[in-house]
Amino acid sequence: MKDISGKTAIVTGAASGIGLGIATALAEAGANVVMADIQKAAVEQAADALAGTNKRVMAVEIDVTQEQSVLDALAEAESNFGKLHIACNNAGVPMHGTGLVDVPPEDWAFVIGVNVWGIIHGIRHFVPAIRKHGEDGHIVNTASVAGFQNRRGTDQAPYSMSKYAALSLSEALEHELDGTNIGVSVLCPGPIATNIAHGARNRPAHMGGPQASASDEAVLAERLATQGLDPKQAGERVVAAIRENTFYAFVGAVPADVIQERHRRIEEALGSSWVSHY
Repeated sequence: MKDISGKTAIVTGAASGIGLGIATALAEAGANVVMADIQKAAVEQAADALAGTNKRVMAVEIDVTQEQSVLDALAEAESNFGKLHIACNNAGVPMHGTGLVDVPPEDWAFVIGVNVWGIIHGIRHFVPAIRKHGEDGHIVNTASVAGFQNRRGTDQAPYSMSKYAALSLSEALEHELDGTNIGVSVLCPGPIATNIAHGARNRPAHMGGPQASASDEAVLAERLATQGLDPKQAGERVVAAIRENTFYAFVGAVPADVIQERHRRIEEALGSSWVSHY
């Protein structure tokens, strides 16, 4: 899908961070952009700021953990712009700083609800919306370098688990859409200078309402602020991936040695006498 100009895109988690970077880059590439976020006032303000780059930008409130909310946002997008061509399932929350045995069930529900169900709902409804008009389309799911490895000492297993799921869903979707005119990319950022560290403050009421761990947030926020890439560059990476139909869209600082070591360990295990190949 090389031509983005005049196409319609929806971006979840678009009020700030990577989502805003993606929305900005798509708008500057000439797309009509539906900016969707659970923070209604913030996403409206962000959309107003983008109106100068592309007059066809609109804000919608969305809770990606709720299927009906996703359907409502899609209906608004189609009502305003007609056809949907690009869907960026980007909304995400962190889950860092707590060992596996100490993560409470409600925190598991939150990270899975946003980072996994958010993509599932997007696949279930945005993909058919793109397919029904028969024109070129593209799906971008935001994973992370955390979707390829668990780094020792980070206590971010719930987050990594959810990003492994995002990666797997994306790989499966690419297989299912092979031979169609809909491409698939999985965005795999390293540290990006975003406010994701404060994501729990936007936890919806049906998942326990806003919560925050000041110490965990501070550690993550400091790391992102000092090591993080400008979110606009993540957005530009997405535009390039859509244009070039690139599947693995890495951007920023990547722990390549850790990922490669993990893959070597897997390959060694496949050479075991207990294993037969098919």
